[in-house]
Amino acid sequence: MSAVARPEISRARAWILAARPATLPAAVVPVVVGAAAALSEGAPFRGIVFAMTLICAVLIQIGTNFANDYSDFARGADTEARLGPVRVTQSGLMDQTSIKRGIIVAFGLAVLIGAYLAYVGGWPIIAIGVLSVLSGLAYTGGPYPLGYHGLGDIFVFVFFGVIAVTGTAYLQSGHWSILPLLLSIPIGLLVTNILVVNNLRDLPTDLAAGKRTLATRIGDRATRAQYAVSTIAAYVVPLVIGLTDPARRLIMLPLISLPLALRRVLVVAKGASGRDLNLMLKRTGMLLLLFGGLLAVGAALSRPR
Repeated sequence: MSAVARPEISRARAWILAARPATLPAAVVPVVVGAAAALSEGAPFRGIVFAMTLICAVLIQIGTNFANDYSDFARGADTEARLGPVRVTQSGLMDQTSIKRGIIVAFGLAVLIGAYLAYVGGWPIIAIGVLSVLSGLAYTGGPYPLGYHGLGDIFVFVFFGVIAVTGTAYLQSGHWSILPLLLSIPIGLLVTNILVVNNLRDLPTDLAAGKRTLATRIGDRATRAQYAVSTIAAYVVPLVIGLTDPARRLIMLPLISLPLALRRVLVVAKGASGRDLNLMLKRTGMLLLLFGGLLAVGAALSRPR
């Protein structure tokens, strides 16, 4: 649908669309799980630090979404042939100058809040913050956009899984430990699956635009297999932790959601494509929320007495 034919949308609604609320669980869940992991190891809950970490993570996610909207349009990857949700720059709902200002505001606020977190956590948090902002900008922008060179999946797993979970736990506890690292693996895999579905849906248009995502490199069938393997592997981690450490059996709580996860895998494996994958994108995000919520509850309840 062209910008001319699109129904009138308010400026506020356009900004909400640009922020892509459906992607925000990818920022929220790792922070919640990281805090729960710290609780599980006996750290006191630091409410203000948690709130600031959560807000900062969401702002970085929104800034990255704005940057993707801007850069994908500038590079010609977003066209009217795209099957995904509305992109505000390509659709004409916002001009490039406005979305660029949004990028500056989102990342600017993240840096301001990050200054407080850096005061709490020291140089490791400074390094994480700088890398997170730079990577958010470089995901589809800059001279070597990560998403255009098949590195998007690695970026998401590392930053939304390993770094987000372990960094949050570090801010809560003041030290690094193995449990947050272990819990970051399933979260990273499930967050990455959101990107996998997105890239599977966009595979034909990305090929036409020269956007070399991992999906365009390995093909349709292997991308569907990637989704299945990542989903199953995410459930193996809490299962192994619970079976090997009786004190942490409640970390196996996410297994309650396994039947739902297997249904998602079957839908993708059976060849869902095109706009049908938009629904699967939302359902993959919902699975992340459910899995992450159960994992956080299980970890928090495993807190030493």
